[in-house]
Amino acid sequence: MNNLGTITERVNRNGHPDDPNTPFPLLTLEEFFEGNSVDGSICCNLVPCPSPKDVYEVLKNVREREEVADILVQITAFDDPDWPFSDTIWVITSADSSTVLSWLPGNIEPDECWEGWIESQAYEEYEMPEGKQPVACWWD
Repeated sequence: MNNLGTITERVNRNGHPDDPNTPFPLLTLEEFFEGNSVDGSICCNLVPCPSPKDVYEVLKNVREREEVADILVQITAFDDPDWPFSDTIWVITSADSSTVLSWLPGNIEPDECWEGWIESQAYEEYEMPEGKQPVACWWD
């Protein structure tokens, strides 16, 4: 199966992500970025829009920090047939949101950062490591 077929299967595991009753898929960096060459699939509001490769490199470096357990890419929509879209990544960390924000360079700085899942939204199951919390980085 090609990369698009693999990612399509993975994203639709619990239902179609455009269906509001489907929990948001939470992909690993590797799942979302490997094979992704679709500009605008993440950070689409930034000018210039960074390539997925550039965003991937930055996020892999953030994931290597001692305070970070993982980074998950929330699939927000799959209305482009070439690749799913994300406007939010979740940094699983012991750090607060302002610290996480400081780790991201200006060329991929999110519009907002906050701590904790959004209570009104459903997400794929994720076992939170002890002492860690989800910190969202959201691009409008």
